[in-house]
Amino acid sequence: MTTQVDRFAHDRMPAAVDMPKLIYELPELQFPHQLNAVVELLDRHVSAGHGDRILLRDARVALTYAQVLDRVNQTARVLIEDYGLVTGSRVLLRGGNGINMAIGWLATVKAGLIAVATMPLLRAKELTAVVQKGEIAFAVCADALLDDLAAAQRICPVLRTIVGFDELTARSAAKSTDCPAAKTDGDDVALMAFTSGTTGTPKAALHTHRDLLAACQAWPRHVLRATSDDIVVGSPPLAFTFGLGGLLVFPMWAGASVYFADGAYSPESLVETIRRVGATICYTAPTFYRRMATFAEKTTLPTLRICVSAGEALPDATRQLWKQATGIEMLDGIGATEMFHIFISSRPEAVRRGAIGTVVPGYRAQVVDDAGHPLPPGSVGRLAVIGPTGCRYLDEPRQKKYVVDGWNYPGDSFTMDADGYFFYQARDDDMIITAGYNVAGPEVENCLALHEAVAECAVIGKPDDDRGMLVKAFVVLKDATAASEAMRVVLQDFVRANLAPYKYPRQVEFVASLPRTETGKLQRHRLREMERGTSIAPAGGDVKSVSKENHP
Repeated sequence: MTTQVDRFAHDRMPAAVDMPKLIYELPELQFPHQLNAVVELLDRHVSAGHGDRILLRDARVALTYAQVLDRVNQTARVLIEDYGLVTGSRVLLRGGNGINMAIGWLATVKAGLIAVATMPLLRAKELTAVVQKGEIAFAVCADALLDDLAAAQRICPVLRTIVGFDELTARSAAKSTDCPAAKTDGDDVALMAFTSGTTGTPKAALHTHRDLLAACQAWPRHVLRATSDDIVVGSPPLAFTFGLGGLLVFPMWAGASVYFADGAYSPESLVETIRRVGATICYTAPTFYRRMATFAEKTTLPTLRICVSAGEALPDATRQLWKQATGIEMLDGIGATEMFHIFISSRPEAVRRGAIGTVVPGYRAQVVDDAGHPLPPGSVGRLAVIGPTGCRYLDEPRQKKYVVDGWNYPGDSFTMDADGYFFYQARDDDMIITAGYNVAGPEVENCLALHEAVAECAVIGKPDDDRGMLVKAFVVLKDATAASEAMRVVLQDFVRANLAPYKYPRQVEFVASLPRTETGKLQRHRLREMERGTSIAPAGGDVKSVSKENHP
């Protein structure tokens, strides 16, 4: 491997005063100075005599750990020998979930390069922002997705080379399968993960080789507890850290297997895939589980044992709906792109109704006031977290907001009970203050979601001269033709009957769909922009609105 180093990412790390405090208190979190994450995730299994286990599979092929190692080594040689990439070079990876994308990511990291995986639906403008932020000169792209990346290249001359996966695979076939890993330090950057944009402009979070392996020794070890017999499926993209961990890094750490579909899942096709391939672990977002429940209750899923929910708040109504359909207690968790993965969760046997869970071993979490002082149990405050991973933005002034005195502030409001269970309230900017009352938007959403007419919903605070803010709900109905003044009143009365009266939505707007990121996260900022007249209405069809106020 090359001894040259590109220090672009390291030189743009946050200042020392703005860095997160990292703690490695557990024995399993002690790592050697020299560390290559892919050696531990892949080479280790082959060296231990488990190379014949299946790692990556799709409808056409099943590759063992040994076969994947060969292809990763061959691909790493292409990146270094044919294209002259050096330690620290950024590699943009553009493709859907699949074997080529997984091998490309593993080869990039093993070669000491920095993987920058991007969502397959990003368009030229969004790709341009990624390329410019990361000063990315080299990209590997699924052949069917080349057009938008080529358009971005015309705007960004820094992006000198784009290679299709087909060409990369062809070149790799001629290379030796013997390729030593780059001699990376644990603190060397392995990936650049762009945030999903729920609050506006995406930021680039940097994670090291040590971060990846520390994450494996936290939530997967103590909560997920996957085994080498597991077959994992799911919908989150590999470009999203929820997907990267759940559908590649964590299964490999356990010696398990991953199945990739040919395209994007629908709720029905994901249920059918679980049944057909005998999947044991599933990852997806709460909205998807809610829609999958209809199909799950019509069949049997005898192999399925763990269902992981993350990416957004899990309404208890969705948890109970899924449990009724499958008999499985969902495994909830909260994580962040900035922290790489889940840091609060609970094993299914330790679930407490309404709570996300307790802090994952290896991390510490507390609920604090605006000055950072811990609050007593039951108080609503800001969530603060430290652990073996933390936020390091690339050249980003918002680092000072996320990391304060070494603690990470993911931007969520929580309460914690006396037993250490954390209860999600809202994003910090989703807390609505109306006529002096604090209203958590997700609490109102969870209530509305219980109504049989509601498919999904979102709640925001709308500026109001009299009350400061109004609670406003955007509702997607199961039957769009039912949108009416009468239905608005029905939903308002339903919330009033189940929550404190001041929490009911004084305005209800029926919409065809809600704006979400490609990872499935609700983009409430787009709804707020729409209210301010600075953005278009949510995508997905014409907006049918009934928003007349009803004052008590």
